[in-house]
Amino acid sequence: MKLFGQGEWDEEKHGRTRRSWRKLHLAVDAGSGEIVTCLLTDNTTDDAGQLSALLEVIEGEIADGAYDGEPAYHAVASHQPGQPPAVVIPPRASAVPSTGNAEAPSQRDRHIRLIAEKGRMAWQRETGYDRRSLVETAVGRYKTLISPKLRARLLPAQQGEVAMAARVLNRMIRIAKPVSTRAA
Repeated sequence: MKLFGQGEWDEEKHGRTRRSWRKLHLAVDAGSGEIVTCLLTDNTTDDAGQLSALLEVIEGEIADGAYDGEPAYHAVASHQPGQPPAVVIPPRASAVPSTGNAEAPSQRDRHIRLIAEKGRMAWQRETGYDRRSLVETAVGRYKTLISPKLRARLLPAQQGEVAMAARVLNRMIRIAKPVSTRAA
């Protein structure tokens, strides 16, 4: 999310470059398309560091490449009691299986092997990774209907701005979500 105000005008007028943006982390319900939770952080915060905060609110699958790594899988497993949910995180192209137990591979190791055997597109179809596009749609909806810019100046106020916008978008979806079908 870009920041609004003096920084952008200064950059345009004088050519000064300054990083004037925030990271918006979203958890989207794949069934309804509603934003379950959102976090707004500064641009230096890493995505994986926000996983625990997102997990406090959500249940079910996680599907985002920004969280690749065994710590993310362990965080999900420790956060969800009972049967851990399916974690669908695309391994990086350079990922290698862990050196742990080869007879009982982790979810991440199984993903890496499946990609190596069948290819990334087959892995996406088999794991349901295509549902990740719902988050991209939610971000697009946010930027189109609300704005790609934040108007508040301080981070706490910007976080409130984002939370209100998420509630507005969820209300809009509940009232008038379009139903689309694929033509045969």
